[in-house]
Amino acid sequence: MIGREKEKQLLENKYISLKSEFVAIYGRRRVGKTYLIRSVFKDRMHFQFTGLANSSTSKQLINFELTLKDQYPQLVKEKINNWLEAFQLFKEIILQSNEEKKVLFIDELPWLDTRKSEFIQALEHFWNGWASDRTDILLIVCGSSASWMINKLINNKGGLHNRITAKLKIEPFKLKECKAYIENKQIVLSDYHLIELYMVLGGIPYYWDAVEQGKSTFQLVQSICFENNGILKSEFNTVFKSLFTHGEKHEIIIESIALKNKGLTREEIIKNTKLPNGGSLTRMLKELEESGFIRSYAPLGKKTKNTLYQLIDFYSGFYLKFIKPNQKQEVNWLSKIDNPEYQSWTGYAFEQVCLYHTLEIKKALGIQGVDSKQYSWKSTTTTEGAQIDLLIDRNDKTINLCEIKFASSEFIIEKKYDLNLRNKINAFKLETKTKKSIHLTMITPYGIANNQYSGLVQNSLTMNCLFE
Repeated sequence: MIGREKEKQLLENKYISLKSEFVAIYGRRRVGKTYLIRSVFKDRMHFQFTGLANSSTSKQLINFELTLKDQYPQLVKEKINNWLEAFQLFKEIILQSNEEKKVLFIDELPWLDTRKSEFIQALEHFWNGWASDRTDILLIVCGSSASWMINKLINNKGGLHNRITAKLKIEPFKLKECKAYIENKQIVLSDYHLIELYMVLGGIPYYWDAVEQGKSTFQLVQSICFENNGILKSEFNTVFKSLFTHGEKHEIIIESIALKNKGLTREEIIKNTKLPNGGSLTRMLKELEESGFIRSYAPLGKKTKNTLYQLIDFYSGFYLKFIKPNQKQEVNWLSKIDNPEYQSWTGYAFEQVCLYHTLEIKKALGIQGVDSKQYSWKSTTTTEGAQIDLLIDRNDKTINLCEIKFASSEFIIEKKYDLNLRNKINAFKLETKTKKSIHLTMITPYGIANNQYSGLVQNSLTMNCLFE
């Protein structure tokens, strides 16, 4: 088990709790939710059951019955007709155990909530009418559909209101965990090459499991994303079908948002997708955000109506940029090394890597204990349209204006770029009327070269800080 220290500690605390616990775990597909639970409770699990994707109530019950027969053959004497009967057998499992805590695990819970199944009502009856009054039950439920887990379970307004005793969102790995995972597989890759892979795979452990020994990053991307048997060649469509009802609409939204690196407003999404402006669009945007595919943010000084929705899922961005347009032809990814399109994409992707590691950047700046907020900003007056992707606005009267550049060696600030930086800083000061000190902060893989223009930079961070 790599990382997940806080998550493991929470689960252990619930195991030794002096009361029954109901833990809800969610996170996007392939992020390692099931692996975490099975690793922590591998020898202490009393019953585990996984729902079937896109299946009927009758088939879900048959699946439950077969699973129960495998684990407790003596308990199944007659056909299980409904979920009330199924949960009655949960009681039998608990009553026959002498362990201080009985661990029950239901995986992919949202898939069990089929039409007219009355699954939620049966779960409510089991927990409220019996399990919650005991002290010896640890019920863990898990699901990739973050919106279902949050709306129908965690924020339930009915019988399960406030019944969840702990909620746990499993986030993608950061670079530190990915590096540890690769080293555990005895694969040798430099930090620079790990970042290159992260731009494609993001922090999804299942994707990193496909990384093999003895290959360069370009060879790995070729085999994982473009070969016919590559696990990510067609993963995009599978993800949305498994997570969302009518997932094709979520795909349309993602494809629209991906057209602009900085993201789109709600009005622009409606214009591009032709989807109606209503509650269903609000719901889908919320589902995509809760599942970790997009983020919503308001640029500094902008009102809520100017909220932008930006694609932050690395694989989805790479798929739409390079895999989907080339599905009907062979791709030699090695030929992209010096391609301008690739160079432009790596610049943007590295910015996204840095934005996902803002806490690590703050730590490197020594300001992790200072209250601060993050923003983006774009000039509305300069003809060049000066833009800053990461501003760290600190309570100690200082703003870190972060310039993020991806380079294979020390980054050289030349005269033209120096002038661009000075114009950007001046435009920011003029338009925001800030009285705070502005610290130009460069974030690059190998730092900046020392020359006549480098003195403008107050903080120079390298890629090392992203792995802390």
